[in-house]
Amino acid sequence: MILHRLAVALILSVLTVNSARADLKLAAIFGHNMVLQQQMPVPVWGWCEPNATVTVDFAGQKKSTRADASGKWLVKLGKLTASSEPQSLTVTWNSPANSDARAKSIVSFMTLTNILVGEVWLASGQSNMEKPLGNQPGQKPTFNAEAELAAANYANIRIFKVNKTLAATPEQDLTKYNGWQACSSNTLNTISFSAAAYFFGREIHTNLNVPVGLVESSWGGTRIEPWTAPEGFKQIASLAKLAQSATGTNKISNTEPMVIYNAMIAPIAGFSMRGALWYQGESNLMGTNADNDYQNYGSKMAALIGGWRQIWGEGSFPFYFVQIAPFKYYGSKIPHVNSPEMLPEFWTIQSQAARRIKNTGLVVTTDLVNNLDDIHPRDKASVGHRLALLALNKTYSREVVSSGPVFRKAKFRDGKAILTFDHADGGLASKDSQPLTWFTIAGTDGKFVQAEAQIIGDTVEVSAAEVKAPKAVRFAWAETAQPNFYNGAGLPAEPFRTDAPAK
Repeated sequence: MILHRLAVALILSVLTVNSARADLKLAAIFGHNMVLQQQMPVPVWGWCEPNATVTVDFAGQKKSTRADASGKWLVKLGKLTASSEPQSLTVTWNSPANSDARAKSIVSFMTLTNILVGEVWLASGQSNMEKPLGNQPGQKPTFNAEAELAAANYANIRIFKVNKTLAATPEQDLTKYNGWQACSSNTLNTISFSAAAYFFGREIHTNLNVPVGLVESSWGGTRIEPWTAPEGFKQIASLAKLAQSATGTNKISNTEPMVIYNAMIAPIAGFSMRGALWYQGESNLMGTNADNDYQNYGSKMAALIGGWRQIWGEGSFPFYFVQIAPFKYYGSKIPHVNSPEMLPEFWTIQSQAARRIKNTGLVVTTDLVNNLDDIHPRDKASVGHRLALLALNKTYSREVVSSGPVFRKAKFRDGKAILTFDHADGGLASKDSQPLTWFTIAGTDGKFVQAEAQIIGDTVEVSAAEVKAPKAVRFAWAETAQPNFYNGAGLPAEPFRTDAPAK
């Protein structure tokens, strides 16, 4: 009888412990195999029984807190040192005291294993960010995607993919995702992980020699508004009304403001990271209305970046983004694209955003297209490489060139326009050693004609026989422009215009 009572008591105790453990939950972004950010405070959060005491133990640190009345808790670890040695993170919690004496002594715990410490980046946007590594029609002959995929085995690069879902209001946690995994040919292929993000992460890993964590949250065909936090819209007076958008009782559409942010960004906001990568814009250009809404894209970029930075609480973290590539928008008769100059106007908006918004940078892609009828350039390796150059130079203070020539000023004299540029590292150059292409020039009549452009020392001189008194120059000012103007470091020049756009 005594043995029987002891057995029953033991079973009850085990059931109680299991029940308590079931109440302990870490946010989905935390898991086995993850990378935690080095040299920055690292928040860890989750849910358990209300008012319980929670302790997080990792890398010699032990931090405790008490869950609030809803059971939410957050512990902030101090700065961590980069390490490729797998470590474990343990979360324990003590049930609040109650009348059951046995419950007072119950300690529930959860242990995550194989954790590294290094650099963490978020990659987001639409289909050009989403496209995975693999052979696709139209791939450049010089790029062997099959071989790249076969060689993509990096135990110290870890990947996490947020899967597509929507929410009318900000979610507390992710509902659809592929958890942290070591980067390999199999995992990249199985979860269709972003090629651009992979190539970026590989270069950061090999240059810094630290583990890298990549979180992908992307969705093809989406505009910028659904990705934006309400806090971001509220920062821009002209967009503040979008923060009040309501979905009503109808089925949520991925075109509505904030609905992707609510489900795919808000639940991971606060996960310590170095910065974000963004490749999006095609849908905002193609989906514009007759009121030229695409011209507000710069303000929407400011709202996106400002909102994410506010909710992350890490200050003005690096935000690097990709210029949308040459494509026959007008040539394909896409609705609302009423001029072949709408794309270069959009490029200018992106360039201006990169200069106006603190701690950002832009990757130029005018040379990465091998099929102007395909909106998805295949060369994501170069995109990832150029994003990595921005990060290495601007974030990690490495002595690498991260930008091609950027127009600085123009002088007009003797029938010529004399242009000077920033970022002329290694000198100005024609990539193919042929005359510079895609320069046009106009006089007082505003009619632009094809121009001759010559590199003279550290300037470019532009002229045309039929324009005796030039007043303005444009470069790469067409949706199909694929110019050959570079700097000596092998990076292409940004498209530009010296004349002000029409009001």
